Amino acid sequence: MECIEDRNLTGIRRLPAPAEVKTRAPGDARTRETVAGARAQIRDLLHGRDRRRLLVVAGPCSIHDPEATLEYAERLAGLAERTRDDLLVVMRTYFEKPRTTVGWKGLINDPHLDGSCDLGEGLRLARETLVGINRLGLPCGSELLDPISPQFVADLLAWGSIGARTSESQTHRELASGVSMPVGFKNGTDGKLETARDAMLAAAHPHTFLGIDADGATAAVATHGNPDRHLILRGGGGAPNHGPAHVRRAGELVADQGLARPVMVDCSHANSGKDPSRQPEVCREVLAQLEDGQDALLGVMLESNLEEGSQPWSPGAPLRRGVSITDGCLGWSETEALLLEIAHAVARRPDRRPRAGGGREAAA
Repeated sequence: MECIEDRNLTGIRRLPAPAEVKTRAPGDARTRETVAGARAQIRDLLHGRDRRRLLVVAGPCSIHDPEATLEYAERLAGLAERTRDDLLVVMRTYFEKPRTTVGWKGLINDPHLDGSCDLGEGLRLARETLVGINRLGLPCGSELLDPISPQFVADLLAWGSIGARTSESQTHRELASGVSMPVGFKNGTDGKLETARDAMLAAAHPHTFLGIDADGATAAVATHGNPDRHLILRGGGGAPNHGPAHVRRAGELVADQGLARPVMVDCSHANSGKDPSRQPEVCREVLAQLEDGQDALLGVMLESNLEEGSQPWSPGAPLRRGVSITDGCLGWSETEALLLEIAHAVARRPDRRPRAGGGREAAA
């Protein structure tokens, strides 16, 4: 008789439960303070209680080397402290990568970079890396790609994003409705903003969906709906969408969702023509809109690493330290200069109003 199940499978391996992985790499009071404080501050920015500062999400396109990542985080933490009156800096910590066809899927999926796909080790490494970064007082943000993996790491994230390929996915909209952090939805790869707008509306509502609990058992997950959502402009269809008309239209499109600052601009991807060296140019065009009084802007995203550019990856190939193996990134010196420039631009805004509740300590 012909097999009607598991015909195309080569194996099924059980993973440790989320609770077990958390026990192996637990957070502490410092990490909880960092996560909770940053989430509160992002909400203040999003809902207009803080109109003074700008949210900046900066870091590697993807994380493949935890040791180099922590070195980058130490540098970024110092810079975040220097600019704290003007910026809320969140480190981009992407452990999962959506692929247009095939390729390396990220540290959680393939931590050894050799195609062995040791997901148990990947989840452990991701948690350990996030714990280390949060202990520096630097909050983390990541794309929510796999609907199961947030059970393992979401307690260590201050901010999440739903990518251009998944903003239209019901599964990811339902996931976003239940996580405890603010979430940004990217416009579709075709550039359409309506996909992200509809995702924001869906995520604001309660849902019940299939998931797992802390012990790894299949469960029906019921949510309240997430009030803290925003839209991310990342360009698409071969064209940028970070200009004044695009930002204005994005703000108008989600004006009925009750969010004071609902628009973030991703300075990479199609907005930079996939040229990492153009990110500062894109960012400056966004800053000019701030200076012109565009108050719907929440912040910007930057792809940045210890070293500029990118390098090809293949299983077992030697790699240069601090260089991306996915999209090209700004190097550290360019990143530092750009964040200081952003902070200066925010500081000199003539309509700048006092932020509610003070700085990091007050929000934490």
